[in-house]
Amino acid sequence: MSTEYAKHETDYIKRYEKLGYTDSYRFINEKLRSTKSDKTYAAKDITIVKEHRYEGMSNPSDMSLLYVLETSDGGKGTLLTGYGPSADADLYAFLETIPEQNIKDKDILPPDAQ
Repeated sequence: MSTEYAKHETDYIKRYEKLGYTDSYRFINEKLRSTKSDKTYAAKDITIVKEHRYEGMSNPSDMSLLYVLETSDGGKGTLLTGYGPSADADLYAFLETIPEQNIKDKDILPPDAQ
């Protein structure tokens, strides 16, 4: 069994914060909004650096995704959202419009943290 699924989302968020990904984002009015600066971003202004999927240890239907993001103006942070039955369909429609060249799969955490 992969250890990624045994780790909690906040464990990864804390690790990414140490690497400078200190902002967090919310999906509001068809855009991502920084909780730090209140700036909003269109899909073209966002790069998905990494994605982590989590399944609940006691309830497999408790599922979430952690997105590690960078913005066109140098912002770095995370977006935590549900998927499966608890998914926000509008958010996922928005994420689908992020240009393909802006979707990476970088392993930026040290190997022992993966």
